Amino acid sequence: MTGSIALLGQPNSGKSTIYNNLTGSRQHVGNWAGKTVEKNEGSFTYNGTKYIVTDLPGSYGLSGNSDEEIITTDFIRSGQSELTVVLVDASQLERSMFMLAEFARMDKPAMLILNMMDVTEGMGKEIDTKALEKKLGIPVLPFNATDTKDYDKLKKLIAEEMKAPHKLKIAAPAEKADVKADSKEKFKWVSEILENVTRTKDAIYKMSKFDRLMTRPVLGKVICIAVVLLAFVVAMLFMMPFSGVGQMIPTLLHDPIEKLLTSWNVHPWIISIFSMMMPNTLSFTLSMAGFVFGVNIVFGFLEETGFIARAAYQFDGLLSKLGLQGKAICPMLMGCGCTIGGACGTRVMDNWGQRMLAMSIVWAVPCASIWSIIPVISGMFFSWWQTLLVCVGILVYVVITMVVVSKLFCKKLVPNDTKSGMIMELPPYHKAHWKHIFKEAAYKAWDIFRRALGTVTLVSVIFYVLSFSSDGNVNNSLIYRVGTFIEPVTKFFGMGWQTFMAFCSGAFAKEAVLGTLNAVFMGNNSLMEATFFSQATSTDAALLGSAMTQMISPAEALAFMFATTFNIPCIMALSTTYKESHSLKWTVRVALFYICNALIVSCVVYHVADLFM
Repeated sequence: MTGSIALLGQPNSGKSTIYNNLTGSRQHVGNWAGKTVEKNEGSFTYNGTKYIVTDLPGSYGLSGNSDEEIITTDFIRSGQSELTVVLVDASQLERSMFMLAEFARMDKPAMLILNMMDVTEGMGKEIDTKALEKKLGIPVLPFNATDTKDYDKLKKLIAEEMKAPHKLKIAAPAEKADVKADSKEKFKWVSEILENVTRTKDAIYKMSKFDRLMTRPVLGKVICIAVVLLAFVVAMLFMMPFSGVGQMIPTLLHDPIEKLLTSWNVHPWIISIFSMMMPNTLSFTLSMAGFVFGVNIVFGFLEETGFIARAAYQFDGLLSKLGLQGKAICPMLMGCGCTIGGACGTRVMDNWGQRMLAMSIVWAVPCASIWSIIPVISGMFFSWWQTLLVCVGILVYVVITMVVVSKLFCKKLVPNDTKSGMIMELPPYHKAHWKHIFKEAAYKAWDIFRRALGTVTLVSVIFYVLSFSSDGNVNNSLIYRVGTFIEPVTKFFGMGWQTFMAFCSGAFAKEAVLGTLNAVFMGNNSLMEATFFSQATSTDAALLGSAMTQMISPAEALAFMFATTFNIPCIMALSTTYKESHSLKWTVRVALFYICNALIVSCVVYHVADLFM
């Protein structure tokens, strides 16, 4: 026997926690038909009956303004689920019940879960669940999503309801044509239901002093930025063991694989793939998964404790000019360290359009690797104060790029009819449930590793074919022939074949840029070593600077720095964006924009600088 249920709830109501604990590893992730919104389906078995669980997209209502709301509304009305489990945050019951008010108009079987009862009790609130159940006419279950003991009660209640389902007996709120009047009617419905159901004891809000600091216009923003930057440092600490193991893989595997395949008289081209490219691809992907693990831990902590809502409050006014919610400040700041972390951090956004727009804008934020490259190259051609001006110029163009991205993509990703003003009730601070946070982070890191390994390997093979030469001489590689062939074109954009090859390798990994320059200007390493052993190849800045200043002009160097900064971040960030967005079309669209943007700014900078240098 089988049954089907749907989980319905607002963002941050604990719906994903319940879904993961119910279904465990029995999950399937895909897309809703014709949409880029992620579809999660899983199952669990109770008393011999298998239950299919559909985790409906998190949304604040069912009005049909966004893809998430349209999908949720259509799914419930279609009757594909026999029972809808409506989840509300008991600590913010008045606001959370708004979803139930809209669901009431659909006249479908349901049960209600009051999640976060531990937080509610800690706030001095009491909820008479029996009285609420009597008013609604459907089962009401007090619940703590992080308490594994509660799940037996939940499964038992689901099984009982599947046999004899209940519908809301209270009349649904009257529908009004005017949006404001309709909302007023829903809140009136909620107020009538909760009358004599909730009580509040006298309680002291322990964190109110901190909230007073967090809501100050300037100090609050400073605190938010400091906390997110600290979170990045913590994420890096979590990544270090993964990165350490990842860096050992090429060293441990390269020589044994090379000797083994050589003894078998395998062609050098094949030997190079398995001894150099494959171990380094595994190393790249493992390091990326480690960082994703760290990012999900710190963001899981910040979201569970209630910090994300405060950050959203502080930056909503500023970021709304880019079409983003205030929550986007967290992934944007995380992007200063690594674009991968910024892309993963967009999971805190409320809907797919906001996530995709945020990822598109995060790409404009120069990562830490960029800031390790620019001062070195600039110092070869310019004085310290001119280098400072170069960095300021890059930051100015970062803002310009963000505005352009918003203008180009905002209307399609975040249409005007899905935007609304922000009325925010700051949620109470919650204790972090570390077991759940680590479990979720591990699952997401493994998912990214598994999915990204194939993508990174494919791109690595393509770049390998282009850069391979049997004798290690860059002049004998395919990419050299292509580079010199199209040099008349790339020169127009301010890059000769050497800097253009470094520009291409930077799209694979920004850490490879200096190594590639070393290979093409000095011949110290092969292009393969410069790219796949970017951390191990040595670069003498003084010698490289001497060679570069003799072969290219300051204007070309300046153009190259801008082109490298605003090119696609790296192949790992590209792969992460695709896996997070589930949209190849939008990932390619954003990538093409950044490639074109990099070439355009390079062209403008080169021709303007050439007039004065």
